[in-house]
Amino acid sequence: MTETRTEAPARFAATPEPPYYAVIFSNQRTGSDEAGYAAMADAMDQLARAQPGCLGLESTRDAEGFGITVSYWSDEAAILAWKDDARHLVAQQLGKDAWYRFYHLSVARVERAYTGPAGR
Repeated sequence: MTETRTEAPARFAATPEPPYYAVIFSNQRTGSDEAGYAAMADAMDQLARAQPGCLGLESTRDAEGFGITVSYWSDEAAILAWKDDARHLVAQQLGKDAWYRFYHLSVARVERAYTGPAGR
């Protein structure tokens, strides 16, 4: 028996049935929390979730500073609007200038998605 998409644990984005879009942002931090990275990351998380078309986010970072954030979007227009948000543009530039040693971003259309409890 599988769970419905809304029964997923809180850390999982509650996405609708496909199709929808995923933006996958992988990055390696430069190290310290100089210049307010944590505060900006929290602000961008909240701002993204408030954008029209944002379906949710999932994010993780390991002890060595490698992180992945996957944001889910209803359509490409919503992704482009988020990319061009003035506050997000500031965060993007700070990331390039100070916070990330390397990053990679992919945009994908989700055609199929499966969910359910593990080990049952």
